[in-house]
Amino acid sequence: METDNQTWVREFILLGLSSDWDTRVSLFILFLITYMVTVLGNFLIILLIRLDSRLHTPMYFFLTNLSIVDVSYATSIVPQMLAHFLAAHKAIPFVSCAAQLFFSLGLGGIEFVLLAVMAYDRYVAVCNPLRYSVIMHGGLCIRLAITSWVSGSVNSLMQTVITFQLPMCTNKYIDHISCELLAVVRLACVDTSSNEIAIMVSSIVLLMTPFCLVLLSYIQIISTILKIQSTEGRKKAFHTCASHLTVVVLCYGMTIFTYIQPHSSPSVLQEKLISVFYAILMPMLNPMIYSVRNKEVKGAWQKLLGQLSVLTSKLAT
Repeated sequence: METDNQTWVREFILLGLSSDWDTRVSLFILFLITYMVTVLGNFLIILLIRLDSRLHTPMYFFLTNLSIVDVSYATSIVPQMLAHFLAAHKAIPFVSCAAQLFFSLGLGGIEFVLLAVMAYDRYVAVCNPLRYSVIMHGGLCIRLAITSWVSGSVNSLMQTVITFQLPMCTNKYIDHISCELLAVVRLACVDTSSNEIAIMVSSIVLLMTPFCLVLLSYIQIISTILKIQSTEGRKKAFHTCASHLTVVVLCYGMTIFTYIQPHSSPSVLQEKLISVFYAILMPMLNPMIYSVRNKEVKGAWQKLLGQLSVLTSKLAT
């Protein structure tokens, strides 16, 4: 189809990570295993929180949301990437590309806002422990979670619409592992300065604003921890935030590096590696971080495994 003498493509070709067959097979096996671990790990975290009443707190309510976001984000990218590792023709239809951009961008935005919400939760837990249950009541937690999902989705919808209104002409080769925002914008055969401004604005609103809120929360948290007299009290307060802080450092770092300055963005290879990190490694690492560094989660695992052991023994006899 043609509009204003400019040809619009019906499908895109994703160049992926490598054109070498042996490398692609190796990556297929590696990423398939990683994806399976990601789905299993996050599913087990959600199940554990559901089954253990001691984890029915605001912190683990938000962690459940984070696990759902992680699995969904990985699923929006990894299955298609796995299929393309073994395919000779790595095509993705125009509509599918738009859908992938919408879901991956939206889920990424939801995660950033959700991490800011979780930072506020940790701030209240450390700085106002006596009023924690009053402040972080169920209604507020639900509203904060809804705000995270709605803000990420609305931003993604706007970015997807304005991106796919650009005429791509005959440019259909996306040098990326997925239909990533900057990679698609680069295909346009018209001036994209307005799109780059929109990306900058949305990055400030949906990335830098939550990051600043996280930063302010942890400044207050650290200030409060330093005022605690006992060493044991300081260690307990620090462990309350350690898992979340680890995820925040990993999650915000490279995204700020990638999206805040589109004109001086990293190389295409770096963009691909960053996308692999967020689509494959981060969703797999999050449940591990919260399991390994969290006493409550480890205690819940031990309790659940103990119950399963007892049940198995009874069935065996």
